[in-house]
Amino acid sequence: MTYADAIQFLYGLRLFGARFGLEDTLKLAALAGQPQARLRFIHVAGTNGKGSTCAFLESIYRHAGVRVGLYTSPHLVSFTERLQINRQPIPAAEVARLVSEIQPLLKEFPADAHPTFFEVVTVLALVWFAEQGCELVIWETGLGGRLDATNIVTPLASVITNIEPDHQRWLGETLDRIAFEKAGILKPGVPAITGASVPEALAVIEETARARQSPFHRVTPEHTQHPPLDTLRLPLLGWHQRLNAAVALATVRVLQAHVPVSPASLRAGLLDVRWAGRLQRVEVPGRGSVLLDGAHNAGGAAVLRAALAEHFPGIRPALVLGIMQDKDWDLMCGLLAPVASRILCVPVSSERTAAPADLLTACHRANPAATAMLCPSLAEALEQTATEPFTVVAGSLYLIGEAMELLHVTAVPPTDEKRLNEWGAKR
Repeated sequence: MTYADAIQFLYGLRLFGARFGLEDTLKLAALAGQPQARLRFIHVAGTNGKGSTCAFLESIYRHAGVRVGLYTSPHLVSFTERLQINRQPIPAAEVARLVSEIQPLLKEFPADAHPTFFEVVTVLALVWFAEQGCELVIWETGLGGRLDATNIVTPLASVITNIEPDHQRWLGETLDRIAFEKAGILKPGVPAITGASVPEALAVIEETARARQSPFHRVTPEHTQHPPLDTLRLPLLGWHQRLNAAVALATVRVLQAHVPVSPASLRAGLLDVRWAGRLQRVEVPGRGSVLLDGAHNAGGAAVLRAALAEHFPGIRPALVLGIMQDKDWDLMCGLLAPVASRILCVPVSSERTAAPADLLTACHRANPAATAMLCPSLAEALEQTATEPFTVVAGSLYLIGEAMELLHVTAVPPTDEKRLNEWGAKR
């Protein structure tokens, strides 16, 4: 099997949607030899900030000399981004080998209970991390937590970054219901760390921790002023990243007896963290600065607006906006359009894209003074803004991956692997 064959096979698994529940993942992991039993995990859930918090944790532990696996989703450009060891993506040949080895196991499932793409990739990740002798795996949930395929592990610590409205169709319409799903990753006796602040969500997380006798640790904005964060200038922009860093720091300190980290390694990890597509400023020859931010929901849009005010005060950028239909795109336009001098609404390369015409109407309503226009593609929007001194591209991580390819700021050759991020949930 070639890497291209493996990707095509994985793409075919999208036909099975995104089923919620642990039964099939548990069965597949058992058929694969229970690789999760040979690994230690930090399990990370939350509405926003999961990936950045995982990046902070990975960097800190890697600088402490730990062999660290990192499992995240979605990927921006290449599928191999999802599985990394010491920040090195899984080699293409390993993807081909692992897919070929897992295929026979899938024959043990009836047609109406065939494992989904995410279930297969989750077990594939467990097998690879175990084979490669990872000493710790930073393990990000896909969607929710309680019934997410990643929830078959018992971690050293469970982390919930925050709770905001998102994926309400699947997780519930209220914050307490969403918090209930996220808090499903908490395990009996396993420490729980959260940066959540909304009272109704925090109450659910705290009550779940109490019921499961999980030592509970709450991180607040005040913790961003504690050493060493009080004196460090983080590579990731935005005040929200300081809170994500504080959540990671609290987790490291809770686990100090299990996985020791020196103060020097802690500082080095914080200062060396990388996480693409999140308030990432890129300089491209022949054009002005571009800020790429996967602000993919209303909470992310609010954070982007605050970060622009913090780091680029007085600057009114050109805004290239593409959003998914299943997000609160009207509210997102209301948050972002007022900061822009010029707005270009584009489709996301996804069957779930919001109509650019709808975005244009919402943006014009929020900022009638801005010049706003439709663009048939992101490529054209980037051409239209080439002479702008500062352009912000935002609204979807899918859009950010495409922008990275078009701007040539990724080492990965252009692929169609972004399509693997598509999913249609089945209950």
